[in-house]
Amino acid sequence: MSIHGLLIGLIAFVLIGLFHPIVIHGEYHFGVKIWPAFLVLGAVLCFLSLLLEHILPSAACGIAGFCCLWSIRELFQQRDRAAKGWFPKKDRATRRSL
Repeated sequence: MSIHGLLIGLIAFVLIGLFHPIVIHGEYHFGVKIWPAFLVLGAVLCFLSLLLEHILPSAACGIAGFCCLWSIRELFQQRDRAAKGWFPKKDRATRRSL
């Protein structure tokens, strides 16, 4: 019997839950211009998952990497949701001052 599958599922559940507010707050404070950070971090984490020998750290890095890559799409969708009024939208004057 192996617990690895359950632990990987838990890691995925936690990381997906963490990335949801990260995308919301990232888009609110920085707009969609932070998508390259998600791309680079996602690529680095995916590559790191290939280098790790143990299953759990490798799986965690792979899941986190793909969460970063998926977050690129979510950033643009979050911008659209904010434009529809579903989420608070930061005005442009405030956004430029950052």
